[in-house]
Amino acid sequence: MQNAENSLHWAVDKWLAPTPAHPARIVQLCRSHSTGMRFVRIEAWHAGGFIAIIFFRHDDGTWNVFPPEVRRPSMSASRLAA
Repeated sequence: MQNAENSLHWAVDKWLAPTPAHPARIVQLCRSHSTGMRFVRIEAWHAGGFIAIIFFRHDDGTWNVFPPEVRRPSMSASRLAA
């Protein structure tokens, strides 16, 4: 189960601080075909104009402003010991 502090709603509130007068809105929702990485671009109005932030979904279910690490092929000795 996902912690409320790891939800997309929590991340948007933290980074964009939307208000009823100036709500945040989803501008783009994508999934990369090559990596399967999911991300959302969200905009909100602030005094200087619109600000947009891209939030990335991580394998553990959290949403962050930085992309997840790319999974790379690896080998380990434990696989050979069997």
